[in-house]
Order: sequence, then structure tokens, then C-alpha cells
Amino acid sequence: MQRYDVIIIGGGVVGSAVARELTRYRLSVAVLEKESDVCTHTSGRNTGMLHAGFLYKTGSLKAQCAVEGNAEFDRVAKELDVPFKRTGKLLIGFTEEHRQRLLAMIERGRANGVPGMELIDRARMDEIDPSAGGNFAVYCPTSGILDPFLYTIALAENAAENGARYHLYTEVVGCGRLEDGSHVLHTNKGDFACRWVINSAGLRSAKISEMLGIPGYVIQPVKGEYFVLDKKAGAFAKIPVYPAPTERNTFDTHATPTVDGNVLVGPNSFNVQDGEDYSVRQIGMDGLQESGARMFRHMKREYYIRTFAGARPKRIDPATGEIQDFLIDRPDSVPGVINLVGIESPGLTSALPIARRVVGLIREKEELTPNPAFNPVHRSIRRFHEASREEQAALIAQNPDYGEIICRCETITRAEIVAAIHNPLGVSTVNGIKVRTRASMGRCQGGYCETRITALIREELGKAVGDVRLTNGSSAMFTGFVKGGDQA
Repeated sequence: MQRYDVIIIGGGVVGSAVARELTRYRLSVAVLEKESDVCTHTSGRNTGMLHAGFLYKTGSLKAQCAVEGNAEFDRVAKELDVPFKRTGKLLIGFTEEHRQRLLAMIERGRANGVPGMELIDRARMDEIDPSAGGNFAVYCPTSGILDPFLYTIALAENAAENGARYHLYTEVVGCGRLEDGSHVLHTNKGDFACRWVINSAGLRSAKISEMLGIPGYVIQPVKGEYFVLDKKAGAFAKIPVYPAPTERNTFDTHATPTVDGNVLVGPNSFNVQDGEDYSVRQIGMDGLQESGARMFRHMKREYYIRTFAGARPKRIDPATGEIQDFLIDRPDSVPGVINLVGIESPGLTSALPIARRVVGLIREKEELTPNPAFNPVHRSIRRFHEASREEQAALIAQNPDYGEIICRCETITRAEIVAAIHNPLGVSTVNGIKVRTRASMGRCQGGYCETRITALIREELGKAVGDVRLTNGSSAMFTGFVKGGDQA
């Protein structure tokens, strides 16, 4: 049985932020993640927005954490070496009803501490982004865009670099207590013991809470579908464009540029039973085409390169069905547990503020000794295509692998792929390399480079061809051989 001071169940953006914050102290920390990587579900399947905090009820944890996380993110992005642009955001309107809702949004933003929000006319909109639809808009200058994959990975890798242990493919199937009062977590990889359990299981957080002896929470998965548009469309998109909020203070389809130059159009929103079913529906994509065109004037089929879906774990009141605030709780009934339930949007923006609140709850029960070796700085893989010609020549002179292009669409080199294969978390899937380098995210969506990435994984890690996976244990890249091919 492996034993730690703290075990975090779930290695998404919030779980990894908690792990990183806990390594600031002299604690043994482990993360149990049932998937092959840390950004497989909600943390990697979203719009990649740094929210400002104007949408959420004043005084709520969602509002507090979003405003706090937004304000610090320039520093955080620099520390963790993740791409980030403080683009601002437009909330567009067409009718007088929309105008009144937008004015109410400005008032809520001011009450929440969001600076600089203003109502602007079409002429000012054209100065900011002429591709945006609408007759008028609220402009919020503090919103931004980031790469949700690289942010989650950077938090996790920095936590690992500071001593946290990540156990991938490790699913919690039961919980209990040892005679000394420690928690014991039963998993498909054996038992783990600890003094503190942090439930950060996202879509499965209510299920884990029940295993821990805290029943009664209800998670409603809310699915959203997206289009990914080619960088040719991204040339027209300068700022995220959202519609005026609905009566329930939610947003319909929006158009958001990515930090890498694509455009995301979506999501729609509907309740599902299985939050991990990421199939998309034709009716949903048809609806996104229509609604997306109202947000972004260059919504053309010729720009479509991919679709995807994600799900948000909304905590609802079982009696009324009303959506609830974030839950960050240390229940007296089950000592040594901190429950994070219903951490949905703005969870990406709020990850570190939530993590600090988790640490604060532990500190209320025991003294924590600072870790003098903690280093908050993380360095991502050097992106060859972002370097100048002189820098590229120097990189190739230092390492000839920079001179071999593996992914033509995104100009990703062999050196970058090899660096990703040897990541601190031990991720070895093709998708794990994809989200660390962008290889196969371009126009051809891996048609040229996926076989080359597979070959490099085999070469670097000594894997048999049948052992290389796309995402998880059931997704083999190859299932057999043809024409008497090599069986190695």
C-alpha cells in the first residue's frame, strides 16, 4: 500500500492546481487520475476563456474566484510559460431587450469588482473587431484567452517537478478507513492511504463524495458541441464575441479566437446522462452554423476542420433543479476530506484561487511547514515555429532534431515531439503528444504526422507497435498487420 499525506482524486486543472499549491509545503502529495492524461475531460474540452467574473452572482465563490484568478493571470502565465492573450471580450446585442440585459451585466460586473466594462456602439465595435456581429455591445477589457491543455499540463508538471506523484490510469473504486484513522482509497492499481483526501473528480465528484461517506450531491452533466475553424478564419477574429445573456444569465453560442490562431464556435448546451460521451450530433452542428454566423461574420463551411464536445459538471439542487455555486467544503462528519463539487465554468480561471482555499482549510486543522525547495517556474517545450530565423538556426545547430519537421501543418519538429514524449508525467499517448505540441491540430488533423508520432513513441520508449495508444487503454493506434508486415 502506498501512503501519502494528501491524495487528490482527479488530475484536471483544479486538481493539478491543488497539487501545485500543496507542494509549497513539506507534504507528500499524490494525484490519482483515472485517464491517461490530466486534460482528458472538462479541463481540456472548453473554450479556453479567462473569464472576468461579471456573469456570476455577487458574493458567490464563482464570482470571487473568477475575479481573483483573472487579476493574477499575467503573472501566472509567465511563471508557468503558457500562452495567454488579454484580448478583452464583446457581449453583443441586437434588440432593446438585449440592451437592458447588457446594462444589467455591467452593473453586476461593477458589483463583483470587474473593471472597465462599458456599453459601446457599432462604430466602436468596428474599431475593436469588424468581424463581430451585433448592433451594440458591452466591451470587457480584462477577459482573455489561453490554451486549456497547456495550462493544465503546466500546473501538473510543475506540481510533479516539486515532488507531487501522478498515478495515471488509476481509478478510485471505493473508500474506507484504517485503524489509525487514515483514509484508504481502493483503486484498480491497488490501495492508497493518506491523512487528507481532496475530491476533485469533476464529473464524478458527487460519486466520489458518496464513496467518502458524504451523500446527497447531484451533478448534472451539461454537454456542449463546438466547431474548430481553420487559421484562415482566425485571421479575421480579434476578440471573443458572446451574445447577450439569456434570462437565466447564461450564454448561447459564441465565437472565440484561440491563442494559436484558430476560432472555436460553440458551445450549444443540453443536459446529458453520460458526461463522458463526446460524440457530436448533426442537428447540433447545424444549429451552431446558424447561431455562430450571428456572432462571427466569417462562419464559412470551407473553414471547418474539426468538431468536438465537452461537458460541464453542474451541481444542482435536487429539490428545485437550480444550479448551485462551487462547493469547497471540509465536512465535520468525515474528518480529513475536502470536497470540491460542481466545479464547472469558470473553473479554468478559478483553479488557483480554489487551490489556495483548499490549502487554507487544511491549515485551519494543522500547521504547514513551507517547502524551501519549491519552485513556481515551469518551462514549456520550445516552439520552433515561434522562433526567429536566427534562433531557429541556432536551435538546429544545437540539436539537429529541430531540423526535421514532423507536423507540416503546424511546423512541429522532431525535437519537440521527443521532448513531449519524455514529459514529467509519463504520458505516452499520441493525444498526449498532440496537446503538448499541437502536432496533428492543423488543417489535415494528423493525416500526415500521426504515423510518424507513433513511430517516435515506439522508438523513444521501446514500445511494441500494438502498445501505442491514441488516448487510453482501449484505443490502440494499430490493431494488426497487413501483407505479412513486421510483427515487432
